Formats: sequence, C-alpha cells, structure tokens
Amino acid sequence: MNEEFTVDIPVRYRDLDPLGHVNNAVYVSYLETARVDYLEAVADIAAEDISFVIANLEIDYERPITKGDDPTVALWIAELGETSCTMDYEIRADGTVAATAETTMVHVDPDTGRATPLPDELRARMQPSENVGPSA
Repeated sequence: MNEEFTVDIPVRYRDLDPLGHVNNAVYVSYLETARVDYLEAVADIAAEDISFVIANLEIDYERPITKGDDPTVALWIAELGETSCTMDYEIRADGTVAATAETTMVHVDPDTGRATPLPDELRARMQPSENVGPSA
C-alpha cells in the first residue's frame, strides 16, 4: 500500500488531563492504535503476531485535542530498510493538524528478539508512500 491509511479515534474521558486536553502521552496511544490497525489491515498481521518493536519515536504537538474533537490518525510508510520500517503520522482533529510524529520500527525474530530482515511478502505490502505527506 503506498497511500495514506487513516483511523478515527474517539476521545475518551480518561484521555483528558485536568485542563480538558488529551494528555500528551495519550497521543502515543493513538499512534499505536493506528499502527496496529494498519498492520492488521494492510500487512495482514494479526495483532498477537506483530513482530516489530519501536526503536525511535518523535512527536511534535501542534495544538491540543479536547473532548469535543473528532481525531483521525493518518499514517504512511516513509521508508523501508533491511530490517526496519519508518512510519510518518498526522493526528488531525476537526480538519487541522494536532500533532505530527514518526516511528522507526525494527522487525525482530520473536524467539531471539534480534533484528531480522523484513520478509518479501511483508515488504511488498508495506511500500513507501508516494505523493503522500504532511497536510499543508
């Protein structure tokens, strides 16, 4: 898949801080929800069989998300390495960008925990996106 993948995320009461904003750490949970949905839907990997670990996470907060917002996480594959995959994300709320993020995941052997090359069939499903990127 070489296009944007999106997932709608409901704001739950427990996501909110005392100021009524979604807590900064919850944004990372929103990314995880979208990433797992992507791996299930596009890469055809059941959640219990995901063999990636996050090696790096970067996030930039643009604006708060509140209880009344309807967030959507958009993600796309930015780069495929031999054993890794870089995903870029936008968390959008009511048409504006609330945060941008990037994760680098490493494919690991579940038995040894060591990095292992991405299988060809997985690589074919997770092609880097063209003409997809941050909203203007």
